[in-house]
Amino acid sequence: MKISDGNWLIQPGLNVTYPVQVFDVEQQGNDLVVYVAPRDVRERTWQLDTLMFTVRLFSPQEGIVGVRIEHFQGALDKGPHYPLNVLKDVNVQIENTAEFAELKSGNISVRVTKGEFWALDFLRDGQRITGSQLKNNGYVQDGNTDSNYMFERLDLGVGEAVYGLGERFTALVRNGQTVETWNRDGGTSTEQSYKNIPFYLTNRGYGVLVNHPENVSFEVGSEKVSKVQFSVAGEYLEYFVIDGPTPKEVLNRYTQFTGRPALPPAWSFGLWLTTSFTTNYDEATVNSFIDGMADRDLPLHVFHFDCFWMKAFQWCDFEWDPVTFPDPEGMIRRLKDKGLKVCVWINPYIGQKSPVFNELKEKGYLLKRADGSVWQWDKWQPGLAIYDFTNPEACQWYADKLKGLVDIGVDCFKTDFGERIPTDVVWHDGSDPQKMHNHYAYIYNELVWDVLKETVGEEEAVLFARSASVGAQKFPVHWGGDCYANYESMAESLRGGLSIGLSGFGFWSHDIGGFENTAPAHVYKRWCAFGLFSSHSRLHGSKSYRVPWAYDDESCDVVRHFTQLKCRMMPYLYRQAALAREVGTPMLRAMMLEFPDDPACDYLDRQYMLGDAMMVAPVFSEAGDVQFYLPEGRWTHLWHNDEVQGSRWHKQKHDFQSLPVYVRENTLLALGNNSQKPDYAWHKGTAFQLFNLTDGCTAVSEVPAADGSVVFTLTASRLGDTVTVKGEGVAQDWSICLRNVQQIAGVKGGSHAGSEWGVVVKAQGSEVVIRL
Repeated sequence: MKISDGNWLIQPGLNVTYPVQVFDVEQQGNDLVVYVAPRDVRERTWQLDTLMFTVRLFSPQEGIVGVRIEHFQGALDKGPHYPLNVLKDVNVQIENTAEFAELKSGNISVRVTKGEFWALDFLRDGQRITGSQLKNNGYVQDGNTDSNYMFERLDLGVGEAVYGLGERFTALVRNGQTVETWNRDGGTSTEQSYKNIPFYLTNRGYGVLVNHPENVSFEVGSEKVSKVQFSVAGEYLEYFVIDGPTPKEVLNRYTQFTGRPALPPAWSFGLWLTTSFTTNYDEATVNSFIDGMADRDLPLHVFHFDCFWMKAFQWCDFEWDPVTFPDPEGMIRRLKDKGLKVCVWINPYIGQKSPVFNELKEKGYLLKRADGSVWQWDKWQPGLAIYDFTNPEACQWYADKLKGLVDIGVDCFKTDFGERIPTDVVWHDGSDPQKMHNHYAYIYNELVWDVLKETVGEEEAVLFARSASVGAQKFPVHWGGDCYANYESMAESLRGGLSIGLSGFGFWSHDIGGFENTAPAHVYKRWCAFGLFSSHSRLHGSKSYRVPWAYDDESCDVVRHFTQLKCRMMPYLYRQAALAREVGTPMLRAMMLEFPDDPACDYLDRQYMLGDAMMVAPVFSEAGDVQFYLPEGRWTHLWHNDEVQGSRWHKQKHDFQSLPVYVRENTLLALGNNSQKPDYAWHKGTAFQLFNLTDGCTAVSEVPAADGSVVFTLTASRLGDTVTVKGEGVAQDWSICLRNVQQIAGVKGGSHAGSEWGVVVKAQGSEVVIRL
């Protein structure tokens, strides 16, 4: 919300009370409780007829400090709450002097300054990183709406850039933006978001999570240009400041606090193809797609049935349309015989026409209004109602339907929708409707995830989810939602992917070719290249099919080239996926996340790092013109082999089977020996490529197993003109290619041959010594 009116005034109708003077400080266990008055209360007569702010300082985990500012403490707490991993007995240091009171956890501390005017500061190793001073937090009474709010303003330093706040399609850097964290079904071309996360991080190496599931209103360097202001309705405000000191370490702590992303199964990294949304399809149509892919040597790994696998107007009652699909179990079996996984579309709503609607109504499984009637409207489906997932019996009914689908062979679910959740309702468990609006996305996806864990096992569980809230990164994969079939929407989709990655989500996808409308062939081909250099890759549309031959013959060549390349890259990609699970670093990374000390990376939103070694710059033009920046060092194109220097911008032109994909120096990249599928034994016949190993440096490559554990590690070290390569673990028939090396003087422990890229050394043991 807007509080100020310029520098001197406040908005009409608002009454703002600020904490001014510390009255008392108490240590309560591991917490500090500070009582702050809005005026001088040293005289007893001044202690009457005034409010008092209660400020609790605490630490839920090492390296994270919490602040809870309260006015009235008597309100009911109906929930829901974010699923935070709060630890007991966190080691904190507390200091309470005449000048200040401070609580320290790890390297970060929160300090309250006493005296005539209070201040709230956050310090890392004693150096201030942010904070707020007089009149930058407080209590707002809104006479226009008869509502009350709490707010905070944290300082931004010169050059400090803010990122995150969920999957947002506006400019990557949030500075200058007003953000309302309220889940909406708004598409990718607006300021609205399907996945609102009240967490931001900055290039100064700290993050802030506002611990409120309801709407949090952010003014990011907008109302006050040197502040991040956030406000919530009610009588308290709670937030956490999360230490880095690097952005990666912030995400590490944040995901340790809110939940690590699960590791999706390897097969999910292959190519997904769907029926599209409103197209006409039956089993014959589906087979024409699948057989058409096979006839053209186009690897395909997952087939998805969108909404109309069920009868129209009955979504979502989980019954196959018997006219369109008279034998769903047999059809799924036949698809699996072709080596495919099967996904079906679901949502958390139910149309009034469905035969089970009355049953659900009578059993109380649907969301109700205050008068006890079922909440309904006519958007999306006539008489649409919403499953009340706070009712355990409703959850069980829904889960049993999903289990029935798994029983006939369905492998995973596209959990669509979950954003348009009303607030004029009464939940079964009494939850606060304002808090449940966003949090519904979490309990919806958690329910489906738990069904898959129970039926197919956690190692095989995967979703394709659109809505999300804090903690939903635990249930991957998420995709960007409804986008248009043009370059502008392709670019805004990328911004959304970078933004959600900086909000703790490890895996992300998008509708290749655009969802709305039909792309020209050149847009489709450029988008295919981008999509197959994303963590997950799905061809999906609205009113038209997305099979490549529907565009032109070259589209088949493009899809084949990049799908096969992605399959070969799986040893590298899956290790990066495992790191997302282990430390919370997303696969698709904003450049600033990997290069936080390079200020040129701060605003880059048309390129990204895929993992820690590979820069990708999608092409957003028919002609193939692309401009991108490379940080310091020497970079080599993954398959063209041209070498360019970093710390500068580059302009290039690429055909449809190419785009800038550059590997940084001192990288040992593992490529697999299978270009047809993503799930195979990556440690057999692994081809390692060594990129520009500099003197005195070491490059390491870790090859994972299907569970993400490392089964083989190859280490290359250079000292002068000697490169020593050592393998450890289980591997069969591996080789290493020294890129941009034309000849070598000798090899100890292996044989070698030249190639267009360099020198290939085939190992005959666990150690190879190469003389350059």
